[in-house]
Amino acid sequence: MATDLEDIVEHMRRFAWPDYLVFVSMLMLCILIGVYFGFVQRKPNTESEYLMGGRTMMVFPIALSLIASFISGITLLGLPTEVYSFGIQYVYVALGVTLMGFVMGFIYLPVFHKLNITSTYEYLETRFDRRLRMFGSIMFTIMNIGYLPIVIYVPALAFNQVTGVNIHVITPIVCIVCVFYTCVGGLKAVVWTDVVQTFSMFGALVLVAVKGTIDLGGSDVVFRSAWNTGRLERPNFDINPTTRHTFWSQLIGGFVYWLQTNAVSQNMIQRYLSLPSVAAGRRALWIFVFGVCLLMSLCSYCGLLIYATYQNCDPLTTKLARAKDQLLPLFVMDILRDLPGLPGLFVAGVFSAALSSLSTCLNSMSAVILEDFVKPFVHKPLSQRTINWIMRSVVVGVGALCAALVFVVEKMGTVLQLTMSLEAITNGPLLGTFTIGILIPWVESRSALTGGIFGVIFMSWLSLKAQYWVATGTIVFPHKPMSVDGCTYEFDRSLANATSTSVYTTDDIFPLFRVSYMWYTFLGAAVTILVSLLCSVLIYGRQDPKTVSPDLMAGFVRRYIHGPDVPTVQGNARVVVLTPNAYGKNGKTSHESAL
Repeated sequence: MATDLEDIVEHMRRFAWPDYLVFVSMLMLCILIGVYFGFVQRKPNTESEYLMGGRTMMVFPIALSLIASFISGITLLGLPTEVYSFGIQYVYVALGVTLMGFVMGFIYLPVFHKLNITSTYEYLETRFDRRLRMFGSIMFTIMNIGYLPIVIYVPALAFNQVTGVNIHVITPIVCIVCVFYTCVGGLKAVVWTDVVQTFSMFGALVLVAVKGTIDLGGSDVVFRSAWNTGRLERPNFDINPTTRHTFWSQLIGGFVYWLQTNAVSQNMIQRYLSLPSVAAGRRALWIFVFGVCLLMSLCSYCGLLIYATYQNCDPLTTKLARAKDQLLPLFVMDILRDLPGLPGLFVAGVFSAALSSLSTCLNSMSAVILEDFVKPFVHKPLSQRTINWIMRSVVVGVGALCAALVFVVEKMGTVLQLTMSLEAITNGPLLGTFTIGILIPWVESRSALTGGIFGVIFMSWLSLKAQYWVATGTIVFPHKPMSVDGCTYEFDRSLANATSTSVYTTDDIFPLFRVSYMWYTFLGAAVTILVSLLCSVLIYGRQDPKTVSPDLMAGFVRRYIHGPDVPTVQGNARVVVLTPNAYGKNGKTSHESAL
């Protein structure tokens, strides 16, 4: 006898007391780690200790923190849905991630590590001027405030799917926990909670993959159903940039996206700079690359597993999963609901991903606000008490703001593509600006600033307009085959035949708006660099590369401009901004040993 859809939903919401116990235990463990580093481990309560861990952190915990920081609930829930709906073409982005490891390790990381800075955007003032530093800091702040509510919202969706608890009840609770241990324990608490949370993420995914595979009768069943429906596919070598995912968009576009996120973003660079040497940073980088690729593979397999389970009754069409990013939680409750404690372990894993990303961003925001928005505008040194008050106030304030913005995010649709599209507004121009500084020494500050502003305007126009056409249903991405023929419960059959009500078709849209979102960061960086070069040639003139400090360039550029024997800063020396004639006519740098 057919069952009503609502009965099925309620039947799957069996989040029992052992599940709540596991979930609450994860939150309590995070609080205890914060208490330990804030009150038990007696370390000097200094800015360096709070933001950089004293620059003496160990490689493995930092590497796990990098993985946890980048892999948020957006990836844990969004990637399985992506593979379920569109196949594994996205997963070839692992090639771009690997390429990023080489480029970052040998070009970007040595420059930042040598300067011994706290805020990544200090580099922009040292290389150009204060206007570029403010530009970078403002872009970072805007991006983080837009990104963090999505990070919080996604695991709240999972919790709502398995418990029925309203997302606006759970998000403030999780934010309070995260703000507490980030405020109290600083970077060390963030890193060590990330270590715990990384194991929780991996454990949750392995648990789901193993149990689901056993229920289906083996992995061969999973791969066979995926192959028969085109989800398990070879790379698509189509050169058309409007194709959603191709080998080239994943390799080149993915490489540029991950390079910006990992190589010049304060969220990630702050962790690399907490390590004592460049060699340690490179080791952490490659552990990060391997861990991210492994985690993405697990998420992708879970997507194929979900399809093999629901191939005859698509829960997205029937609205058994009310939002696309509730698909994995639905699957978890379906296969684990009779095993008390295991659904709680999964939800703890998803929230671990969110907490790690949130705490990382909050800690980085406190560094940027202090270093870029406060210190440059005060006329006398701040007391340690004032610095501590500012850093912790930023964590509390930004955490509260992001929890409030969840009300906006819940109206915005599928998170994986949305996040990458909106991030590109600031990410592309920022990567372009840093790349100009490190690789193109004949571009001066006015040209770089013009290029950056033009890049932000261009990407805002492109990304927001494209997302508008996606939201109205005009730009539609064809899914892999879905079926509801085997459903054993009643649902609204008209939903299976629903179509867009837009008066336009995809072909009516200007081709630029149909370019794959995977190219957005690449486009933003390319436009920024191109406009900066044109300004240097046509308007402001070229800068003499020899007036730029060698330490601000990539190694091969430095050798080309200054020759192989130019001295560079060693050890803990720090590049500082001096007067306009200290290094060259544009206010470049000199070297000063750190005390």
